[in-house]
Amino acid sequence: MNDALHRLTERLGGVAYGGDYNPEQWPREVWDEDMRLMRQAGVNLVTVGVFSWALLEPRPGEYTFGLLDEVMDLLHANGIAVDLATGTASPPPWFSLQHPRSLPVDRDGVRRWHGSRQTFCPSSPDYAEAAGRLVERVVDRYRDHPALVLWHLHNEWGNHNAHCFCDTSAAAFRGWLQERYGDLRGLNDAWGTAFWSQRYGDWAEVMPPRATTAVANPTQQLDFWRFSSDALLALHRREAEIVRRLSPEVPLTTNLLVTLEKKVDGFSFASECDLVSVDQYLTAADPEAHIGLSLDADLARGMAGGAPWLLMEHSTSAVNWQPRNVAKTPGQMRRNSLAHLARGADGILYFQWRQSKAGAEKWHSAMLPHGGTDTRTWREVTALGRDLGALAGVRGSRVASDVAVLFDWNAWWALEMDATPSVDLRYLDLVRGWYQALWSLGVTCDLVHPGSDLSGYRLVLVPSLPLTSDGDATSLTDFVAAGGHAAVGFFSGVVDENDQVRLGGHPGAYRELLGVRVDEFLPLREAESVRLSDDSAAALWTELVELRGAEAFLSFHRDPSLGGPVAGHPAITRHRFGDGVSWYVATRPDGGALRALLARICREAGVRAAAEVPAGVEAVCRRGPDAGYLFLINHTDADVSVPADGVDLLSGTPVSGTVTVRAGDVVVVREAGDRPPVR
Repeated sequence: MNDALHRLTERLGGVAYGGDYNPEQWPREVWDEDMRLMRQAGVNLVTVGVFSWALLEPRPGEYTFGLLDEVMDLLHANGIAVDLATGTASPPPWFSLQHPRSLPVDRDGVRRWHGSRQTFCPSSPDYAEAAGRLVERVVDRYRDHPALVLWHLHNEWGNHNAHCFCDTSAAAFRGWLQERYGDLRGLNDAWGTAFWSQRYGDWAEVMPPRATTAVANPTQQLDFWRFSSDALLALHRREAEIVRRLSPEVPLTTNLLVTLEKKVDGFSFASECDLVSVDQYLTAADPEAHIGLSLDADLARGMAGGAPWLLMEHSTSAVNWQPRNVAKTPGQMRRNSLAHLARGADGILYFQWRQSKAGAEKWHSAMLPHGGTDTRTWREVTALGRDLGALAGVRGSRVASDVAVLFDWNAWWALEMDATPSVDLRYLDLVRGWYQALWSLGVTCDLVHPGSDLSGYRLVLVPSLPLTSDGDATSLTDFVAAGGHAAVGFFSGVVDENDQVRLGGHPGAYRELLGVRVDEFLPLREAESVRLSDDSAAALWTELVELRGAEAFLSFHRDPSLGGPVAGHPAITRHRFGDGVSWYVATRPDGGALRALLARICREAGVRAAAEVPAGVEAVCRRGPDAGYLFLINHTDADVSVPADGVDLLSGTPVSGTVTVRAGDVVVVREAGDRPPVR
């Protein structure tokens, strides 16, 4: 993956910069202005054709490429490279009318109609054939175009149509299950169908988890999520096969949604791309949305195996689809963009270039706003283009990290199925709680799949991993036995890959590693909290922990009125295992307590922050073969001083001893001296 993106940015001559370009929405005379302004802003890459199916095939089998030909030629003449989309994300109205059975059906049996986007069933053979024909024609026509540097498959797979419950999907689901389990005996064992008289005697009896009278079988639900992700992945692979057959020299990607959507397994799609690209949008209502941005960026890097990746979409200011679409404050767009660069992005792109005047996204911000060039956003866009030019040397370098956080879409799906011990168990909340504590400590982490190679890390954190395979549990156990450090959060390791409880006491797959046995889960009531033995607070969850080799680091308060139903019992444990150390966190400590705990664990594991920074200042280091780049991003309203030596690339000034980072500003120091190489 790293080679494909490196070759692309070498061809561009710097960090990729630009966004989605939709010239079909505008009169021809606007295009020349677009070219002039793109050059002024420093744009070198645009995505074209994402929603152009109706333009390219206005009637069945009738293809018209005149407009796209002109756009491709115009961009090339102005020195702007193209990420060309296959156009399959939005079937035109004629397709839906010609193939009504291709329209998706929800779990209540209601068919969804055309009039938006992604209005197709992922298992529809009619869609697959029509999309395949379009891809063939587009790739064959433009594979040798000099503007082309990247193929863009589909758009945000599964964002709106991941789950279809129609009869076609039901038949495809049965086929997927037959391949997974072989026979009905295997299915019945995996699904535990002895419960509630659900045993299947014929494959025709097996259905998707449509709306029913009570709680649907949890493993049936889990397998349907897996199947649905795989159905979309099969479409992705079909497009990829066509691209690689006809245009093998041009890399391909698709824009993944990181934590914006949990419907598809991002790791499986990332492995099918030549380079990883993602979309990331802030949650406007969150005053610390920049931390969620960092989490998504670190997950994108984990999906890329530690290699640089491409930010395919984010926003210059407000989006159009949140309840309250708050605009970004002055300087926020710059901080957001450079935070992505700090965390491994070698390209910064937006949706979109020119703000639409019609349609569902007309209030979504863009690089060129409705107000044109006499706007704050435009001035910030052009200034950022200059900044990225000064940071061209950063591309190709890797982010330095000694910490891995295990992240798994299957565990996310399993945790949020029906009938878990507490409705308050939300996967992203648990992961982000630990991540935010690390972020506040200035510690950089990679979010990686549980099956990844962990040998290069000092510390592995498992905030939440309820569903754990034997192989993934063994991987973590071997890591600690060989001298690594690990910390595991509550309700992890409790079920296997079929969502069946691991018997013999919790935390199941991790009992031996952690040196504890959990007798019973005791989730707390809404808004209820307990105190720990150091008088810190905890919430959400408690459990009755028995020590089986571990020692209690903190206990629940001995006073039952403060410690709850597990007063005096271990709350956080530490266990020497092999040559390493494992920790178990049997509750959710408040922010300060969790931060202090992870600070202690990091110190013990030999993990250091990228720099000594005050609260609210982000510090990340990227390392290349010849230099290190320290990114310092000040999210506060006060100037700060940070130890550093080298040259500030954005101002060109030398840095000796310390550097001042102004309120809301960013400094990137090309460091003097050597740092340890990236693992």
